[in-house]
Amino acid sequence: MINKHTRLGDAISHIKDGSTIMIGGFGTAGQPAELIDGLIELGVKGLTIISNNAGNGNYGLAKLLKTGAVDKVICSFPRQADSWVFDELYLSGKIELELVPQGNLACRIQAAGMGLGAIFTPTGYGTLLAEGKETRHLDGKDYVLEMPIKADFALIKAHQGDRWGNLVYRKSARNFGPIMAMAAATTIAQVSEVVELGKLDPEYIITPGIFVQYVVEATPSSPTKTGA
Repeated sequence: MINKHTRLGDAISHIKDGSTIMIGGFGTAGQPAELIDGLIELGVKGLTIISNNAGNGNYGLAKLLKTGAVDKVICSFPRQADSWVFDELYLSGKIELELVPQGNLACRIQAAGMGLGAIFTPTGYGTLLAEGKETRHLDGKDYVLEMPIKADFALIKAHQGDRWGNLVYRKSARNFGPIMAMAAATTIAQVSEVVELGKLDPEYIITPGIFVQYVVEATPSSPTKTGA
């Protein structure tokens, strides 16, 4: 029988230098901080990170950026009051930014997960974000061609999972997790609890195990305890 429940270190060890990694979370909500800590301990470099934002304080994703392991960030909301780590790196030319409007980010990840090709979206038309991209006028409206966003790995956080990789989420912590799991070659899910098969109500399973390769049980840490 398939058992995807494994130790954090074993799951993270598959990530190599130069990997493209999706990291779930809307700010710190749903961010797999313990998986990120494991990634830091692994010591890989030259990473491309795809996430909604570029880190908060010194916690989680910001902590990873601070190590210098990340060459490029693809996100929709890189700067806010506590994004000082990213700000310093970007202003000093140490990290590359690809800015993607939030709706476009979600749709492009969904396109990759669903096996679609490029998509047309009105968001960004007529702005710097559309420079060099194909545009079309369809049904009375202008659109920009955007490519799917996929990744080598997705690091996501769920509330519960079973050994087959089925996942349920807790409220807004779901955010980008389900679509990132579909768009990555390998998905590593951090859960607060691994339950026995049959304990998860099928009606509440959001991410089926077919999209998850590894399940890691970890107790989430608090941002306030890490200086964020």
